[in-house]
Amino acid sequence: MRLVLDTNVVASALLWGGMPQGLLQAGREKRAELFTSTLLLAELTEILGRRKFNLKISASLMSVDQLVDRYAQLSALVRPEPISGIAPDPDDDAVIGTALAAKADLIVTGDRLLLSVLEHESIRIVRVGVALQALAMA
Repeated sequence: MRLVLDTNVVASALLWGGMPQGLLQAGREKRAELFTSTLLLAELTEILGRRKFNLKISASLMSVDQLVDRYAQLSALVRPEPISGIAPDPDDDAVIGTALAAKADLIVTGDRLLLSVLEHESIRIVRVGVALQALAMA
């Protein structure tokens, strides 16, 4: 199964573990193919660099760049398809464009606005739990 993980899911997996970490584990175990783009990696770097995450970053014993590199090594890099006006938040069009370029089955996110799109060109937009269920059934 081909997945594009929104940056909120990746940040959660890297800093807190839990269900989102199961998606990274599926990538490590080759039960899922993870895809990202330079735009999404830059956004992840920006998010993890926020002051509110300093304690979690310190506790990880890794730098922001090391965490992002660790995720990048799990993911295949694609160039997003240029799209606009699909998602209510224009920044989320990069996630959809990445998924289109990756020929993804699912976009996994916790973002309510992006979830409101539901599907675009046969790519379903789902929460972490739904993605984990789909992987279990694959």
